[in-house]
Amino acid sequence: MSTIDFSDPATIAALTEALTAAGVDGLEISGPVGQLRLVVSKGEGPHIRLTGGIGANQAKAVTVKAPIAGCFCAIHPSVSEETETLPRRVSDKDVVGFIRIGSVLLPVPAGRSGLLARRLAEPGALVGFGDPLFEIEPQP
Repeated sequence: MSTIDFSDPATIAALTEALTAAGVDGLEISGPVGQLRLVVSKGEGPHIRLTGGIGANQAKAVTVKAPIAGCFCAIHPSVSEETETLPRRVSDKDVVGFIRIGSVLLPVPAGRSGLLARRLAEPGALVGFGDPLFEIEPQP
């Protein structure tokens, strides 16, 4: 199966027309190098946002998003105070935070190697699926 080039305006236009014809209000596609979000608004036309360069070889910051709704923990709750400062280097498998649902902690992996540059959610905040938690900048 070949990959779709989401940086091609003709591809995005065809996808937008298909969504509109099918009555779909929007679509979000995420990949390792970016995100494409199409929102079809009645009367205003489609809103298209392409971040991170899906389908292109661009080196831009990537947002680590909440994999599920819950309470965001920047560090493990057993640690009495935050000892790690930002920015810091992370690998794609490093755990950069946790989502707490009751007594269950779900680790949030970085998903990409780079520099963990900014925390985008406050510790203890209730976050929803897909809410931004951290920003990772690529490192050469």
